[in-house]
Amino acid sequence: MLDTPFSSRRQRVCILGATGSIGTNTLDVLSRHPEQFEVWALTGASRVDELMAQCRQWQPRYAVMPDETVAQRLRALIADAGLRTEVLSGAQALIDVASHPEVDVVMGAIVGAAGLPPCLAAARAGKRLLLANKEALVVGGALFMRAVEEGGATLLPIDSEHSAIFQCLPEDPAAWAARIDHIVLTASGGPFRQRDPATFGDITPEQACAHPNWVMGRKISVDSATMMNKALEVIEARWLFNLQPDQIRVVLHPQSIIHSMVVCRDRSVLAQLGTPDMRVPIAYGLSWPQRIESGADLLDFTRLNALTFEEADAQRYPGLQLAWETLKGEAGSTCVLNAANEIAVEAFLARRIRFDQIHRVVVQSLSDCRIEHSATETVEGLLDLDGQARRVASSVVAGLAV
Repeated sequence: MLDTPFSSRRQRVCILGATGSIGTNTLDVLSRHPEQFEVWALTGASRVDELMAQCRQWQPRYAVMPDETVAQRLRALIADAGLRTEVLSGAQALIDVASHPEVDVVMGAIVGAAGLPPCLAAARAGKRLLLANKEALVVGGALFMRAVEEGGATLLPIDSEHSAIFQCLPEDPAAWAARIDHIVLTASGGPFRQRDPATFGDITPEQACAHPNWVMGRKISVDSATMMNKALEVIEARWLFNLQPDQIRVVLHPQSIIHSMVVCRDRSVLAQLGTPDMRVPIAYGLSWPQRIESGADLLDFTRLNALTFEEADAQRYPGLQLAWETLKGEAGSTCVLNAANEIAVEAFLARRIRFDQIHRVVVQSLSDCRIEHSATETVEGLLDLDGQARRVASSVVAGLAV
């Protein structure tokens, strides 16, 4: 069902995770279309000054922070500035703004499992949901997609690779299965594509966060270096496009110009190209099925060097294969994979484990976690499993700490 975002009034937008890179890029796109969109609610985790600056500029109806102590600081700043924005706090407040009847569009950009409940609430409330939060699908999977269907939500992927696939497919999802032979997700290979794996133990957090093409947060930059981000994208793609795991393939494309490809049953290949700029998929999500200005640079084909492709080396990127193993494994395994990786990356960034130990933490956690059969049937069960996986991974980290 086509759902044009444009009507006689401006569309009210709720941005979950407004101070992160996706959130700030979303606001940049919105700033180019003030006649079409209104910022109705902004949420942030801990960056009070950044969220205050956004409130001053956009004057949303609500601002939400999960911790009341932090929210009190924002509330005081809002009052001193004479703004009318109401500051809310707590996990339930995130759910409330994401599912509020007055909200038309929800950008789900909260990083981590904390983003699952509000995204799920937006899906159940039938919102136009721009999904950048990986956990909704990596952790929620079948539960989340059921909520999208039952709520009548319009689900639009924001990851550049998934947006690329979505842009190559017919607007009617009922036609997808008959068209797709398989899809190919492209990956830059990160900053260590040509580095000797024997030296991975010497990699510093600063080196891992220096992505050659994309400007991203620290956690996702490390995930790009290990290719765990691509493993999570494989899992997401399985649910977004209703594919079997073996219908999803990955290829290295260092230039990050082709963002992903659909291989059709007749062997035609459809690809989406563009400069590496997250404002493009964000603009498409906001405007689908139409197109609006994103602010991204035009792709100049006359200045492109050769576009190259490589196979992903299993020795260099051991975490990538875990995507297919967990998808084919016990239900809930992808939840454990995600949680264990978050703990491992956090420990690496804190210099408590080496870069080459991240994979070991994840594999050991997958082996040690005990998944209850009913864990994936409810949000509470999934969050309990997420918590168990984090405790197990933390224990593994403690045993490895450098």
